[in-house]
Amino acid sequence: MPRFSVIVPAYQVQAYLHECLESVLSQSCPDLELIVVDDCSPDACGAIIDEFAARDARVHPVHLPENVGLGRARNAGLAHASGDYLLFLDSDDTLTPDALRSIADRLKETGDPDVLVFDYARTYWTGETVRNQAALQLTEQGPAPFRLEDRPGLLRLLMVAWNKAYRREFVEEQGFVFPPGYYEDTPWTYPVLMTAESIATLDRVCVHYRQRRQGSILRTTSERHFDVFEQYDRVFAYLEERPELSRWRPVLFRRMVHHLAIVYSRRDRLPPGSRADFMRRARAHYRRYRTRGAPVPLRARVQHTLIRFGLHRTYRTLQLVSSLHRGVARTTGKLLRGLRSASLRLHYRVQRCLPLRADRAVFTAYDGRGHSCNPGALESAFRDLAPHIRTAWIARPEHHHTIPPGSRRLVPGTAAYWTALARSAWLVSNTAFDHRLVKRRGQTLIQTGQGTPLGHIGLDLQERPAAARGRDFARLLEGVDQWDYVLSANRHTTLTHERVHPGRYTTLEYGYPRNDVFRTATEADVARLRASLGIPEGTVAILYAPTHRDYRRSQRHALDLQRIVRRLGPRFMVLARAHHAYDAPMTNTCGRVVDVSGHPSVESLCLASDALVTDYSSLMFDYANLDRPIVIHADDWEAYDAARGTYFDLRSFPPGAVARGEDELIDIFATGHWRGSRSAQLRSAFRERFCTYDDGRAAERVVRRVVLGESDLPPVVPLEKRRPVPSAAASLAREPLATVPHPAGPAVVTDSL
Repeated sequence: MPRFSVIVPAYQVQAYLHECLESVLSQSCPDLELIVVDDCSPDACGAIIDEFAARDARVHPVHLPENVGLGRARNAGLAHASGDYLLFLDSDDTLTPDALRSIADRLKETGDPDVLVFDYARTYWTGETVRNQAALQLTEQGPAPFRLEDRPGLLRLLMVAWNKAYRREFVEEQGFVFPPGYYEDTPWTYPVLMTAESIATLDRVCVHYRQRRQGSILRTTSERHFDVFEQYDRVFAYLEERPELSRWRPVLFRRMVHHLAIVYSRRDRLPPGSRADFMRRARAHYRRYRTRGAPVPLRARVQHTLIRFGLHRTYRTLQLVSSLHRGVARTTGKLLRGLRSASLRLHYRVQRCLPLRADRAVFTAYDGRGHSCNPGALESAFRDLAPHIRTAWIARPEHHHTIPPGSRRLVPGTAAYWTALARSAWLVSNTAFDHRLVKRRGQTLIQTGQGTPLGHIGLDLQERPAAARGRDFARLLEGVDQWDYVLSANRHTTLTHERVHPGRYTTLEYGYPRNDVFRTATEADVARLRASLGIPEGTVAILYAPTHRDYRRSQRHALDLQRIVRRLGPRFMVLARAHHAYDAPMTNTCGRVVDVSGHPSVESLCLASDALVTDYSSLMFDYANLDRPIVIHADDWEAYDAARGTYFDLRSFPPGAVARGEDELIDIFATGHWRGSRSAQLRSAFRERFCTYDDGRAAERVVRRVVLGESDLPPVVPLEKRRPVPSAAASLAREPLATVPHPAGPAVVTDSL
């Protein structure tokens, strides 16, 4: 008896079926049977199913003699299922990597509940992936399993069959089957949730829900959308048969009204001329199933009123007025934006004619993402060493909270922004300034860079279209011609920048100002940072900070962080930080996995952590200054190198142990190799090459040289004389190696390095 029976009905999806089935068969949890139902599909679906069955004994093909629709096709699959748990997957969707393993682990943790609800993400043809907006309902905090009355918010989730795992014996005992027609999930999901004695949740995306441009049932204009009425008749008939469930009637009534309003208002569902009939039937259902005395939320009262009285013309008029209002607003907005843009251009021209202000400096980082990185450290040094200079920071409003007191806040594109760019003597950034900037005589522009480059940058991207993404290299060089100074932390960075960003600027090999805090922070500072992040005493905090992928449009989830902390045990936790290019969190904070993507200071996260896990991020070069363990997760090096190009093979010269997969990564931490002698040797060689000038006084050198004009600068402290900032793991280094279970096979620490 397999653990899982995955049921996939297929009809006219030959372009997507292969990917769907591969996503199931490639799961790291192989204890499954895959039941694929060919719903008499006229395309090649049947042949594809037979091909998969011939190569993998876990695939059980079911060929129906006639087309019966999605619901009955699922029933046909149910009749052949023998697994402990049932999962339904639409044939154009996919399971995410390790989804079944995570589901199996959660089922075991919660005592094999009747139903496990997990999360999904919509995937678009553009490559964009958007997680379910109601994911908060799936939090794993609190007791589990539970009943629906303990977590009624689950009814706000999308009522589909494929975001749950069902205990097969529970389904068979209750006699649940799918009805015919559209919206067949409705009379399945509501009764299942209401009847289940035990429910659990898994706060993890397990299904990628494909949003097809064409061909989706919900985007097909058809009279069959009227099936929604019969489906709700079945739901309320189920309640009538079970008086003990009558308390759910008001909730289901409100959900029904909301659902009917959606079907009615979507332009691509109901055929022309059928909306009035649909509204009449909606009114009849409203009156039939209305529960008197049940409150209606304030925001839904207009919707309820229109359906209750069948106000078809009023509803359509309101929709038309709303559409006209949006059109007028868009046109007016365009005109106003055009006038504003012209007035700002004139304002900038006028400001450039006025004298420069030698006591003003403007800073920005990551195109307006807030006070951070090298410009942030330099701005602090300006205020300490050159207090006569007034500083201003360019950032979008949502990042203004990161700007320290004493620095003026500037919003990009405003009149104050253009005034500052026109009249400030000092301009500091780690990216390109606004391409409309006209550098004036007497202005000094300091380009700090974003870190030591591993992947190709600048002109080296001309042969890398995936990474360049239409970059205008002529404009790039125009910006380079405005640079006066470029900062560097090592000889590798200097040589790379001067080749790929050719210009007349001066390179300052002073170290990176953002790394100064690694030398100046105290043990008390580290303890305070760990406390602010909720890191328990004695816990090993792993900072996971992957870089972005040029060959992917969406954020990549290469590791199952929840599984990693479960395997490593309670002594470990993970701080997950997404790359700033995605401008979105990496994961939800849950238990010992904490998403810190919104934290304003990555340097603080480095100080608070005990080890770094990354792939190809430049953060590794900065983190090496702490002389703390670094583990490289290089599962797609060939793809990354092909898309981006790299300046050296990180696998041949790593700052620590290298893992080529999730199991190897777990093994490295479980056996203690992450902090072993071999890893320390690799880290020492890495620091000798890339941490030459980062001795804690980089920002001071820059300000004294560039702003104050001094030539007698603080000498660089040799690497061997620098005082490291102790981490919590320093005391753990004397303890025995962890004895948690780990996959068989050697860790990739010695031979492969």
